[in-house]
Amino acid sequence: MSKILVTGGTGYIGSHTVVELQNAGYTPVVIDNLVNSNAGVLNQIEKITGVKPEAHHFDLCDEPKVTQFVTENPDIAGVIHFAAYKAVGESVQQPLRYYHNNFFSLINLLNAYAGRPVNFVFSSSCTVYGQPDQLPVTEAAPVRKAESPYGNTKQVSEEILSETAAAFSNYNVISLRYFNPVGAHERALIGELPLGVPQNLVPFITQSAIGKRGPITVFGDDYNTPDGSAIRDYIHVVDLAKAHVAAIRLLENGNPNGNFDVFNVGTGRGYSVLEVIAAFEEATGVKLDYQIGPRRAGDVEQVWGDVSKSTKELGWKAELGIAEMMQSAWRWEQYLKDNPLNG
Repeated sequence: MSKILVTGGTGYIGSHTVVELQNAGYTPVVIDNLVNSNAGVLNQIEKITGVKPEAHHFDLCDEPKVTQFVTENPDIAGVIHFAAYKAVGESVQQPLRYYHNNFFSLINLLNAYAGRPVNFVFSSSCTVYGQPDQLPVTEAAPVRKAESPYGNTKQVSEEILSETAAAFSNYNVISLRYFNPVGAHERALIGELPLGVPQNLVPFITQSAIGKRGPITVFGDDYNTPDGSAIRDYIHVVDLAKAHVAAIRLLENGNPNGNFDVFNVGTGRGYSVLEVIAAFEEATGVKLDYQIGPRRAGDVEQVWGDVSKSTKELGWKAELGIAEMMQSAWRWEQYLKDNPLNG
């Protein structure tokens, strides 16, 4: 079947998507600069699927290299673009770094494919909605002023893709607006591998539980939510990876909605930070140490998605619940303790 370029393919979501592409019969080709990932992930993918994906190590902000790669690989039929910085809090502290990386990597790819037909799946985020007026939020909800530079890069990137698809019919684009990916592959051979202190809740939970980190900080307990902590729609990373495969298939078959479309990818259920902590303790039997801290810059109060469009038109639905998310994340953390990745 088709060759699919996966940028950021050794990262958390990218690596799981590579596995699901291989499971579906595609041939993924990885580009990653390894700034926030580990080349050893490629060997882990091989342990799962029996096939080590072709991989190239360079930065998508290097325009000549991107152009050269696309020219030398004319048989690539689709692109799944994950290569972006992704931490909300860090983006508030380092906005120019986020704007440079997230915009130039995308623009260089689009320029390189000018005049070539390509199916393009973009890794977007529910952050484009800001704090919605109504929940669950649908794809028809207005895109609000971003709460963080990270969120703004997703909003503007969607605008770039929409306008590019409108101007050039060879680009067929789906933007997946997904919620909070957590968990790990069922074999615990790949999972979330943040470098340094985790910026996201669940990897901090697992690192705290195993002794790598101190107490967990709950950023705010004074939100207008049932228990005062922020609410998010958490989705198992394997379900999320399968949504990208479904998006490629829809583009290959011809999306009746035109050559630019957006889909929410979540479970349609929100969990508060304190509920996630309780779910981890229940699923694993491990007691967590946590403390309440001030709100964090860039965080919205609560958001979860209406995913009926994805179910109906993308032919995809999340299958794994919060217990599987917590259990698989914990198995992955335990695996890493005795099996550090090399690469």
